Amino acid sequence: MTQTAPCGPAELADAIVGFVARKSSISESRVRAVVERVIAEAGDGAVEHLQARLSRPTAAWSYYPGDALARRAHHQLAGVVLAEPPTVSGAAHLAAVAGRPLIIVANHLSYSDANVVEVLLHQCGHGEIADRLAVIAGPKVYSDLGRRFSSLCFGTIKSPQNEAVSSGEAAMSAREVALAARETLATAQARLAAGDAVLVFPEGTRSRTGGMQPFLPGVARYFKSDDLIVVPIGLSGTEHMFAIGEERLGSAKIVMSVGAPFTAGSVRAVTGDNRRRFVDRLGAAVAAELPPQYRGSYA
Repeated sequence: MTQTAPCGPAELADAIVGFVARKSSISESRVRAVVERVIAEAGDGAVEHLQARLSRPTAAWSYYPGDALARRAHHQLAGVVLAEPPTVSGAAHLAAVAGRPLIIVANHLSYSDANVVEVLLHQCGHGEIADRLAVIAGPKVYSDLGRRFSSLCFGTIKSPQNEAVSSGEAAMSAREVALAARETLATAQARLAAGDAVLVFPEGTRSRTGGMQPFLPGVARYFKSDDLIVVPIGLSGTEHMFAIGEERLGSAKIVMSVGAPFTAGSVRAVTGDNRRRFVDRLGAAVAAELPPQYRGSYA
C-alpha cells in the first residue's frame, strides 16, 4: 500500500488490491472482486473511518482499537490467500474462558501471526474472543501503511522492543525502552481490566529458524494477578506464509493448537518471583502445542 492513506473507496480498493496482488501470485482480478464487494457492503462511512484511522499518528505507547472494515477485508481475503485450509486443534478449551479477561501467549514465526490467530479464532467459533483481542505490537507494526492496515484487524498496544532484539528504526536506548515499557504495561493492565484478550509473543521477535527462542523475562510483568487466565497457543506453518527476508506471500499449511487454560498463580506457585523460571514455564506450555521441530529452546 502507498505511504499516504487512500482518499476514497476506489483508491482504497486499488491500494488493497495492489498490495495483495503484489505480495502474492494471486490474480489481481480475483483479489479485486473480493475487495470491491467488501467495500461496497461496508458503505462510505466505514471507508471514511478506515481512512481516518490509517492517517492517525501512532507515536504514543498506547492502545489503538481495531477497525471493522479492515477486519472484514482480511477475513474475506483469507479465503483467497490461504491456498490450504488451516487446521485448529484444542478450540474446545476456549469455551471455558468466553467473556473473561485473559492473556494468550504464542510462539512467533511471521508478521502474519496475529492476523492468523484473529482469523482462526473466528473460524473455529470463538469470534467473541477475537473481537476483544488486544495485541502487544512492536514499532515495526506501525512503520508502513500495509502493516498498519493489517494491524487494524484487532486492537493493538504499542510496545518498545527490548534492546537485545530491536533493530533499525525500532532501536531505542535502555532508558527509553524502560519508560515506554512502563506505559505499555499500564495500558495492557487497563485493557485486561476492560475485559480484553491480550495476545503476547514473548520471544519479542520472529524466530529465524522456526524453533522457539527463550521468552523474555520482562514479559512476566504482564501477569500481575494470580487469577489472570493464560491460554497457550502454538503456531506452525506461518513462517512459510511471510518468510523472513521474503517480500512475497508463500504457500503454507498453517496449524494453530490451543492448550488448556491455566492461571498465572498456578505458575507462580512453582516459580515464585523468579521471572526467568516463570516465562520458561509459559514457554514450555506453548512448546507442548507444537511439533518437535518448532520447540527450539523448549524442546
